[in-house]
Amino acid sequence: MRRLLILPLVVPLLAACGPTEQPPPAASSPAPSNTPAPSIPPAPEPTGKGPCPYLGNEFVSDANGQKVSKVKTSADQPHPTCFFYALSGKLQLTVRVYVGEPAVAKALVDQAAPIDTSNPADEPAGWKGGYQPSGEGAVYAVAKGGNAVVVTTNQKQSIKARTVAKEAIGELKL
Repeated sequence: MRRLLILPLVVPLLAACGPTEQPPPAASSPAPSNTPAPSIPPAPEPTGKGPCPYLGNEFVSDANGQKVSKVKTSADQPHPTCFFYALSGKLQLTVRVYVGEPAVAKALVDQAAPIDTSNPADEPAGWKGGYQPSGEGAVYAVAKGGNAVVVTTNQKQSIKARTVAKEAIGELKL
């Protein structure tokens, strides 16, 4: 009988000695962002004849290692995209310049040279982006503030695209 008397007395004491705090809530996922993804302008199309207003054919020929046979431009403003063609008639180099919202400039660069797959690019000073092989060539894409420059080349060496990007940025005083 003694056991029966002790047990009813011990259970309430044990319950009173237990923790009074509630367990911490489970970690929750961060609240979804209400900021919409920036709307990236569509890829430019060659609609007009050259010349490129900010890069010369001779410079592009020297930088990319191929003669330029013709140049076309897009209708983009304030700076059109320039399309440089080789003697074979195939596109050899494209220079896309964007001036506008910083989020769009960054998104354009990340679209051309995704952060997850590209090598970091930081030239010219103050510009950030990436470079990587792209299809039959390479891409060099950088942004600074609301400006972005994306250069694609049919050459495997990204240094050629970087050289052209730096020249375009300097000529445009971006």
